[in-house]
Amino acid sequence: MPNETTSWKDKLHEIIYEADTKTGKLFDVLLLVAISASIAFVMLESVPAINAEYHVFFNVAEWTITLLFTIEYILRIVSIKKPKEYIFSYYGIIDFLATIPKYLSLFLGGTHALLVLRALRLLRVFRILKITRYIGESNKLAKALKSSRPKIVVFLFAVLVISIILGTVMYLVEANAGSGFTSIPRSVYWTIVTLTTVGYGDITPLTTLGQFIASIVMILGYGIIAVPTGIVSAEYTSQAKNITTNTTACRNCSAENHNDSAKFCSACGEKI
Repeated sequence: MPNETTSWKDKLHEIIYEADTKTGKLFDVLLLVAISASIAFVMLESVPAINAEYHVFFNVAEWTITLLFTIEYILRIVSIKKPKEYIFSYYGIIDFLATIPKYLSLFLGGTHALLVLRALRLLRVFRILKITRYIGESNKLAKALKSSRPKIVVFLFAVLVISIILGTVMYLVEANAGSGFTSIPRSVYWTIVTLTTVGYGDITPLTTLGQFIASIVMILGYGIIAVPTGIVSAEYTSQAKNITTNTTACRNCSAENHNDSAKFCSACGEKI
């Protein structure tokens, strides 16, 4: 009996967690279809005219999909040796949040719209299409951003100092022109808006000198925008390539993203 139980759980784990097998891929594709349909129903239901005509259909369809997701969530917990590892993992939390809103709608109003959280589950498409190399690239970008943090902080501090100086200058130039530069903080606000090329237009310089300074700030803004991009790009190109395409999930703790040649889980040491 123990062997049959183990074999049943292993097969279930292969279908639910693996994306390299035919059954696993089929399961994930059907899951994505259900998620997409659920999101479409929620969006269409928000249109009064459509909801008035198809409300009963939307309600039945949503309950059907919710029950299917509930069963899937339970099976994911059953099929691994350490359920807590899945329950408190990124996908575990997302799966829970994607399932619970429909039940909450029975007791609380306004929670039905939270069903669009199911869109987050579409991230599983990365596993299905075997494009995890893009996830590896995103990890490189995250590392580059983290490595660039000190330089970016110094840069932002310098921009803040420049904004205060230019804002003060604009206040001195435009204070008596009735152009909206009524205080230094308000002038600093205008400088930041102009430097970032947002340009709300709620405050505009009227004097010739003020317009000249504004032109300099505008040109300076284009250069400032390019600096953070250059910093991150330099860090990104210096990152060593370490991309894996392995979609195997550990049967013990459900950890993923193992190296292609790995025989044991990098999180718990279980054989994979």
